[in-house]
Amino acid sequence: MKVRFLVDGDRAAWKTLWRGYQEFYEVEIPPEVTELTWRRFLDPHEPMWAHGAFAGEELIGMVHYIFHRTCWAEGRDCYLQDLFTSAEHRAGGVGRALIESVYSAAQEAGCGRVHWLTHETNARAMLLYDKVAERSGFVEYERRIVASATGVT
Repeated sequence: MKVRFLVDGDRAAWKTLWRGYQEFYEVEIPPEVTELTWRRFLDPHEPMWAHGAFAGEELIGMVHYIFHRTCWAEGRDCYLQDLFTSAEHRAGGVGRALIESVYSAAQEAGCGRVHWLTHETNARAMLLYDKVAERSGFVEYERRIVASATGVT
């Protein structure tokens, strides 16, 4: 298995995993947002990144992460936003390798912390997460906001 940044030629394989991720979490992300997300990964001016895990030429896992400022430190933090492994490759070290790739990227970028969320029902993933990170104890709250006409691109 090899982990590397995703490049333009990986788009079709990534979209297959991205659809699988959405099905797993029972969400539907609009196609235009998917396209924008992909373009952001390839834009060197964006703080968003994507790595893929490959078995030979086959993309078997993906991770997305975002560097962001924090009010708690001078440096940046890294938010691991999405992690997904194809069903047939789960429990084979793919998720761990992808998380470790984010840790390396965050360290290289001078980030002080990598953090992420998972759904409380994602017990299988939490078995791994409990081995590679510490639970923060925080509970997430959210409220959806309707974007204004001057939304961010």
